[in-house]
Amino acid sequence: MEKVVVIGTGTMAVGIGAGFIAAGMQTVILGRDLQRAAGALEKSRQLAVGLGARQQQSESNGQVGLIDDWSAWDGVVWVIETVAENFELKRQLFAQLDTRVPPGIPIGSNSSGFPITRLAQGLSSRHRMFNAHYFMPAHLVPLVEIALGEGSDPALAEQVCALYRRAGKQPVLVRQDIPGFLANRIQHALMREAMDLIDRGIASATDVDLAVRYSFGFRYAAAGPILQKEISGWDSMARAAEEIYPTLSNTSVLARCVAEHIAAGQTGMKAGAGFMAWPTERANAERAAYEQRLQAAFEILKKT
Repeated sequence: MEKVVVIGTGTMAVGIGAGFIAAGMQTVILGRDLQRAAGALEKSRQLAVGLGARQQQSESNGQVGLIDDWSAWDGVVWVIETVAENFELKRQLFAQLDTRVPPGIPIGSNSSGFPITRLAQGLSSRHRMFNAHYFMPAHLVPLVEIALGEGSDPALAEQVCALYRRAGKQPVLVRQDIPGFLANRIQHALMREAMDLIDRGIASATDVDLAVRYSFGFRYAAAGPILQKEISGWDSMARAAEEIYPTLSNTSVLARCVAEHIAAGQTGMKAGAGFMAWPTERANAERAAYEQRLQAAFEILKKT
C-alpha cells in the first residue's frame, strides 16, 4: 500500500487526506498537536466514506504524528504540506524536510501564493520539490496542479502526476513557475472581465453568474475551451475575437465593485454579506447545494 504524508490539520489537509484514504492509500496526517491531528484524520475518514470508501476501510486507514518528531518514512511515496499561508513558516518547514525526508521522496506545497522556487531556494534537494495546488473543496474538485520550480525535476513531476491519477485525481503539469499557475490565471482573466462588466453597469452580479453557469460554464463540464473550439471551429472564434478583443478589460487594478465591498467588510458568506446577503441559514444551504452540484458534476466527468 502506497503511503502519503499530509502536513497540516486545517481544511485543506482534511480534504487532501480524504482523497488519499478514499483511494486506499495509507495516509498520515502530521500536526503541531496530536489531538488536532487526530481530529483532522477523523474528519478525513468521514469525508472519505462520502466519496465511496467503505466504512471499515476508512476506519482502519490513517496515522497521526507530530511534524517535528515524525521519522517513519518507509513506504512513503509523497509528502505534501498544507500549513498556514505564511512564507517564513513554509520556508522553515521545507528546510526541515530537505534534510529529514529520505532522498527520492518528492515533496509538495499546496501554496497558491508562494512559488516553489522561492520556498526551495538554496535547498540541497530542491529537484524533488513542487507546488501541488488543490482547489477547495479538495476532496471534491478533481484538479491538482503540479508546478515545476526552477530546480524541479520534470521526470519526478511526471511520477507525482501518475500518483495522483492512481488516487483518482486529474493532475496537470505546469512547466514554468509563474504566478497563479494554470487554472487561476485563466480564472482571474474571466474575473477581471466579469467585474468590469458589473462596474460599468452592463450586468448584475446575479446575471454574470447565470451567464457563466448556463452557457460556456455548462459546456466546460463536457469539454474544455480548446476542445470546445475544435468542435465549433476556430474560424468563427477568430471572427468574434476581432470584434471582442479590443474591448476587453485589461486593467491591472482591483475592480471598483470588489474594492467597495471589501472596504465595507462585505467579503462574502463568512462575513454575512458580499454582492448578496448571507444570513447563516441561507449560507449553509447554499454551501450544501454547491457541494451536491460538484458531486453530480464529478460523476459526469468520471464517465469521460
